[in-house]
Amino acid sequence: MTRKREQRIGWKNFGGLLLALAALCAFALAAPAAAAQARRGRVERRPFGKLADGTAVDLYTLTNRRGVEAQITNYGGALVALKAPDRRGRMADVVLGYDDAAGYEADASYFGALVGRYANRIAGGRFSLAGREYRLALNNGPNHLHGGLRGFNKVVWRARELRRRDGVGLELSYLSRDGEEGYPGNLSVRVNYVLTDAGALRIEFAATTDQTTVVNLTNHAYFNLAGAGSGSILGHVLRIDADRFTPIDETSIPLGELRPVRGTPFDFRRATPIGLRIEQPDEQLRVGRGYDHNYVLNKRGARLALAAEAYEPASGRVLEVWTTEPGVQLYTGNYLDGVRGKAGQLYGRREGFCLEAEHFPDSPNRPAFPSTVLRPGARFRQTTIYKFAVRGAEEKP
Repeated sequence: MTRKREQRIGWKNFGGLLLALAALCAFALAAPAAAAQARRGRVERRPFGKLADGTAVDLYTLTNRRGVEAQITNYGGALVALKAPDRRGRMADVVLGYDDAAGYEADASYFGALVGRYANRIAGGRFSLAGREYRLALNNGPNHLHGGLRGFNKVVWRARELRRRDGVGLELSYLSRDGEEGYPGNLSVRVNYVLTDAGALRIEFAATTDQTTVVNLTNHAYFNLAGAGSGSILGHVLRIDADRFTPIDETSIPLGELRPVRGTPFDFRRATPIGLRIEQPDEQLRVGRGYDHNYVLNKRGARLALAAEAYEPASGRVLEVWTTEPGVQLYTGNYLDGVRGKAGQLYGRREGFCLEAEHFPDSPNRPAFPSTVLRPGARFRQTTIYKFAVRGAEEKP
């Protein structure tokens, strides 16, 4: 072999060695970055099916560094799944929902949905602003409920991944046009879901308008801390920081008074099983077919405060609801009747409960209630946090 031939082979091997070293360096640099990314959590997007008109819908999975997972769809901004550990570290999905977009399109229970432009009920589907009356759809007997026939739970939101120092998230935005469902003003809405590394799901609402309007936004998740589809929620132990509630008429519209809970089945100031008094002969339980009432929180102003806590004894899971809102609507799934949900599960009556942080029902027609009026130049803000923990079998709530 000639000297030149030997040199060529030597340089070729040397070049290969350089390439191998470069690849090794790239891997060495990428590995810590990937590990850091895993520690920070991640956001993954996948198809979630199509609506009847052919519109494609996505599902976003947020995973924090501890493996806690939340799934959100851009259709209706619905919280599809939320996995939390029990006292043994076993994960379970604790919210009711559906397997695909078609399920949410047909949904009539508002599973996990972002609800607006006005959450809860407005009497007679009408209210007045500045001397002008506005008429809305009557989609709940004689009243307007959760934004109407096509509320925020039935629209496709624009989605964008969020990165926060304390976790990962998803930003959803939607422009509700002037006159949509009868409401005045172009309302620009943004909702951030943030899954923190501490295991809490933080929901931040914001909205602005170009005309005076009314706004009341919430998330309508149904919880079962034993696991979605696992049966009754009546054994869950509940505490609500409220001395008063708003009693309702036969159509679930507030009577206008703030009634003390003391001495009634509505007293959850101390931790009490949901089912302990739900069948008592009480007029308010009769008209609601159980609990479907707004609680007047003891907190003052718009500061973030603990509103309610639920505990499931068998699993040890604890859910805390923190909010800036003045009220929380307790609903015990009184109208669920064999709804087929995720993995073919049937959700029956009282197999999920809601703690909807919001302003009071029918506030546009009740000047004494906290105002839901939003004017141009002002900004609506609302924060709700679902915070999870576990409690040992020997511990008491």
